Amino acid sequence: MACRPKLHYFNGRGRMESIRWLLAAAGIEFEEKFIESPEDLEKLRNDGSLMFQQVPMVEIDGMKLVQTRAILNYIATKYNLYGKDIKERALIDMYVEGVADLNEMILLFSICPPGEKDAKLALIKERTTKRYFPAFEKVLKSHGQDYLVGNKLSRADIHLVELLYYVEEIDSSLIANFPLLKALEARVSNLPTVKKFLQPGSQRKPPMDEKSLEEAKKIFKFK
Repeated sequence: MACRPKLHYFNGRGRMESIRWLLAAAGIEFEEKFIESPEDLEKLRNDGSLMFQQVPMVEIDGMKLVQTRAILNYIATKYNLYGKDIKERALIDMYVEGVADLNEMILLFSICPPGEKDAKLALIKERTTKRYFPAFEKVLKSHGQDYLVGNKLSRADIHLVELLYYVEEIDSSLIANFPLLKALEARVSNLPTVKKFLQPGSQRKPPMDEKSLEEAKKIFKFK
């Protein structure tokens, strides 16, 4: 039996959560080694585990992979979630980058100063409803298929549905005018592997709260 992937990160969403989603959707069980202190992070740096001195880091297939996109690319390729040819992969990459743009805004929103939150939130809502959701709704409408690329589940669908959940945590009404996105969310959420990951008690992480934010600040030494 092959070793389970081991994920090294703090006990929160951050940049590891998309990796958790992708592994879970692929039906791959994984272990987590939580970084709980600056010393834990420094140990990983000192023993040469982190090529660029930063996490996420995933131990998989005898490698210690860093850089979130590289990790996601490897997992998607390994578990056949990356299209059937170079053209499908290009489309998947394009959609994933769009998801990442909005996801980054949401990720940074959780750690922005209180005085900036209203403006950041307004921008997220505007970009969601005027730029990103219309683009993905148009893709689904253009071909009338169940999934974004090749009528087959890919990493693009998984990352997009993860994003839909985050947007709904901010404001559930933002998806109201995008019926095809709502249908995709339901379709992917009902896949057995994803459904299991969405259940209470899974390795899915909750939204960042004040406690987890303070823990992250302590570990990664940011203000």
